Amino acid sequence: MAIGDIIVGIDMGTSKVCTVVGEVNNFGQIEIICNTSYKCNGLKKGKIISEDEIALSISKTIKEAEAETNLKINSAYITIQGKHVTIVQNSITKEVKDRYSGISMKDVQNALMQVKDIEIPDEKTLIDIVPDKITLDNGTVVTDPIGNLSSHFTISAQVILAEKDYVKQLNNIFKKVGLEIDGIVPITLAERNLVLDKHELHDNIMLLDIGAGNTEIGVFEGSTFIYTNSIPVGGDNITSDIALVLNISEEEADKLKRQYGLALKSFIDNDNDIILNTSRDENKNRIIKSSELIEIIEARIEEIFSIVNKDITNKGVKPKINNVILTGQGIVNINKSDVAGKINLNTPVKISTGRLVSTVKPAYRTSYALIRYIAARPFAKSVSSDIDTQNNESLIKNVLERVKDFFYS
Repeated sequence: MAIGDIIVGIDMGTSKVCTVVGEVNNFGQIEIICNTSYKCNGLKKGKIISEDEIALSISKTIKEAEAETNLKINSAYITIQGKHVTIVQNSITKEVKDRYSGISMKDVQNALMQVKDIEIPDEKTLIDIVPDKITLDNGTVVTDPIGNLSSHFTISAQVILAEKDYVKQLNNIFKKVGLEIDGIVPITLAERNLVLDKHELHDNIMLLDIGAGNTEIGVFEGSTFIYTNSIPVGGDNITSDIALVLNISEEEADKLKRQYGLALKSFIDNDNDIILNTSRDENKNRIIKSSELIEIIEARIEEIFSIVNKDITNKGVKPKINNVILTGQGIVNINKSDVAGKINLNTPVKISTGRLVSTVKPAYRTSYALIRYIAARPFAKSVSSDIDTQNNESLIKNVLERVKDFFYS
């Protein structure tokens, strides 16, 4: 990246679309210059049910961002849910072109383009290459091999594939908006460097992002991205459960969840009376105990963790997880959710304490994490989104070509 590069990141969520525009400052850090959001119901349980509605929501956030920044945005990066993603581990050994001059940037970029040469199923398409570990000919592992004297080096990377039909839908949506896709990044991969603290980045971690309608799973062995998936349940399900069981409005259910949010009934200090204002029962002035409310919350949270536990157990990744980090608007405001997670997963669980998490509004954390991830990409030729003041004719490029542009010079 270069000083002045502008990166646009879009997170397409269950309840809203969030867009963040960031600029690389003089210290090489990404600085938010604009964030916008707009409600959206075009995505349900990880599936696109209305391309037009999502396109409209993206268009609203882009127009607002353009008005605020006085820029013309022609392209953006976008997140993708884990359920649409497959991770393939691959490595190659690359001979250095001039061993006496040391490993060059071109040597590394060429290696990255070769590591993607795997057999890709017909229903999948390549969306990303994530360099992980680079080993010199003497066995030394380095993060940046440029300039090292070595006859050859081995690069390990994650080749990220996505469902071709889903990527086609994303392309259709962006085409409706008149935008180009700069890149597609799995949610938990983007979030890793934002929500984990320094020592957690080197641990074997499951990152669990519980949002409004989805729970995102990301499993990392140190820096190696080994598994991701999505579970179609989240904080909205808790709200719906409260509304259904107590026969009240969704609005009141959400208010009660926020006011009395507790994940375990055993932690109740005072079992207070709660007056229900929108009760549809014959008794309009119905009164319940707070324990009745918390019992509903506890049941759904237990189910979410149980589904996650079953998924990571069936996929064989649970034994590799030392700690679980919780994030997401659907869970972090519910007290003792980390304790409930530990009970159900039988693994240490904690709420994210990443240094930068508290500096960003919760609604924009994933979008901000996305542009930070892109800004920090190693060995990238260019990361800037296409920004100007006049060009209105952006075309969708083939995703593979964007990956080539990203690394290859």
